[in-house]
Amino acid sequence: QGAIAQQIFWYTAFTADMVKEGIPVVNADGSPKWRMAPSPRGAYWEDGMKLGYQDAGSITLMKSTPVDRAKAAWLYGQFITSKTVDVKKSHTGLTFIRESTINHESFTERAPALGGLVEFYRSPARVQWTPTGTNVPDYPRLAQLWWQNIGDASSGAKTAQAAMDGLCEAQEAVLERLERAGVQGDIGPKMNEKRDAQYWLDQPGSPKAKLANEKPTPITINYDELVKSWSN
Repeated sequence: QGAIAQQIFWYTAFTADMVKEGIPVVNADGSPKWRMAPSPRGAYWEDGMKLGYQDAGSITLMKSTPVDRAKAAWLYGQFITSKTVDVKKSHTGLTFIRESTINHESFTERAPALGGLVEFYRSPARVQWTPTGTNVPDYPRLAQLWWQNIGDASSGAKTAQAAMDGLCEAQEAVLERLERAGVQGDIGPKMNEKRDAQYWLDQPGSPKAKLANEKPTPITINYDELVKSWSN
C-alpha cells in the first residue's frame, strides 16, 4: 500500500523485493520511501553483546561424494564465490559474502537506492550481528517443539514462562535420547546434570536473571543521529 511503519524484524534478504521499480514503497526516481536503522536493544542488552544475527550459508562436500563429482562441485564453489560472479549475484539478491563486493564501486553508486544496506555492511555495526552459529542437533524434531510451545504462549493457553519451561523440558528429552543413542558420535549432545537455576546464573557467560523492570522508559533517537553509528 505504500504506508510505511516501523518494522522491528528485518532480513537483509527482504531488500531485493523492497527496491523494485513501480512498487508503492519506492519513489518514482527509484529511491526508497523507507530506511534501515541500527538494531534496537532492550533492557537485557549490555555493551559488547550482539545486536542481531544473520544466517550464513556454506558449501558442504560429503565424504561419500564420488571424487569426480566432488572435484566438479569444488570448481563450482570457486566459480560462484569469485569476485565477478559475486558482484552480479549480490546485485540480484542483495546478500553479501565478500568484502570486495561490499566495497565495489557499483554498490557505491547504487547505495542511495538501497535504504542503508550498503552503509550498514561497510560499517563496524555489521560485526555486532552474529553468524548462524553451531548447527542444532536434529533441527526438524527440535523446531516442531518450538512452534508447538510458542503457539501455546501466543494463544494465551500458557504464560510465556510456562511455555518456555515446557519447551525446555521437551527439547531436553529429545537431546537426551540423541545422547543415549550415540548416533551423532563425538559431535552429538552431551547433557549436564540437572541443577537449580541459580547455579547456572552464577556461571560465567550465563543467561541473565530476571530484571525487576524489563520495560524501562523507551528512548527515541533522531534517525540522522542514529545512523551516524554506521560511519564510526
